[in-house]
Amino acid sequence: MSSGFANFWWLEPDEKLRIHFDPGTRYSYSGEGFVLLQFVVENGKKSLGLGLDLLDLTQDAFSRLGMTRTSLKWRADFAPNTADAWNDKGEVQEHVKRARPKASGSMDTTISDYAKFTAALVRGDGLSAKSYAEMIRPQLKITTAHQFPTFGPELPKSQQRKDLYAGLGVIVFDGPQGPGFEKGGHDEVTGNSMVCLERSRNCVVLLSNDVRAEAAYAALVKFILGDSGVPYAWIYGDHAGKS
Repeated sequence: MSSGFANFWWLEPDEKLRIHFDPGTRYSYSGEGFVLLQFVVENGKKSLGLGLDLLDLTQDAFSRLGMTRTSLKWRADFAPNTADAWNDKGEVQEHVKRARPKASGSMDTTISDYAKFTAALVRGDGLSAKSYAEMIRPQLKITTAHQFPTFGPELPKSQQRKDLYAGLGVIVFDGPQGPGFEKGGHDEVTGNSMVCLERSRNCVVLLSNDVRAEAAYAALVKFILGDSGVPYAWIYGDHAGKS
């Protein structure tokens, strides 16, 4: 999230990936950052990476958690109950069947499977205490008004949310019920959000095949968790409201 890359290479005016700021100096969401991480995991030549297969690596973890209907690559047995999607104009888009795993967003899953993952994550299952602490540690101050578009201007310090930071793969915050973390996924037709509160280990998972549902996420999470401080105004913009 601090790679300095645009969200994706094709968003650059000349479609050439470049580094916009010194890596590690500020937060800016980047799908290309996840792609680079995948390269490091998979590339084993000349000591450039770990030489692991991302699909095998993730599938082992999914199987261990009982996530039988989750994969980073499309499976034919998903077809019977696959949902198409709707954009902000109410237009239908057929579900994209990913032929290759892509760390930045090729996963198919179900609400049941993703809830299993979330429960394991908030418990720290399969992680050392040190690794879990590093994941939720406030590592990099978030200084912009919104997450998108990326490379937004930094707010004056007096206007920055003081508890909002990037953790390791998650956004961390400190609300009325104590520290928590959030991870979302979004494109033109789908919107997903996972929220966890550390002290109570209460979590909410929201998966939608209609991007318009994001406008209700703040109210839904507040109804379930109470006043939690989830930074939905920063994540989705002011239209998302406050939780």
